[in-house]
Amino acid sequence: MSFLRFLMLLSLVVWLGGLIFLAFVEAPTAFSPGLLPTRHMAGSIVGRSLDLLHYMAIVCGIVFLIASMLYSRMATGNARPLAARHLLIVLMLLLTVISQFAVSPKMHAIRAEVGVIDNVPLDNPLRREFDRLHVWSEKFEEAVLLLGLVALYATAQAFQ
Repeated sequence: MSFLRFLMLLSLVVWLGGLIFLAFVEAPTAFSPGLLPTRHMAGSIVGRSLDLLHYMAIVCGIVFLIASMLYSRMATGNARPLAARHLLIVLMLLLTVISQFAVSPKMHAIRAEVGVIDNVPLDNPLRREFDRLHVWSEKFEEAVLLLGLVALYATAQAFQ
């Protein structure tokens, strides 16, 4: 059972740690003035990193769910274990999948069509759509982080 707990915690640490690093270290650093030649380049780096983080998150979510359900089954003997942490992880996975396969591809397509997004006038429909999608992307990542922190707390409580 201790290995299952390890897998549960490791999957959450990798997922949440990646989100925290991207949001509070990589993105601010990449977009800091003078570090990279253009904001477009910074956006490309952060966008690619976010894509990779999403795939890592999907793997982490699946690992967590499998390990957690096995842990619950072994701890309680219940054939159909379901805990609040499972629902939280499913919501996190849902938001991550939507971001990766619905939001991000549209943002990438707009960037490919217009080139440097910062050179597109703010009133351009493609620029407005990109900005709208960017806001949604940020909201999804914030929600995943908050849900993840709650899932981490719930998981820690389950070990008592």
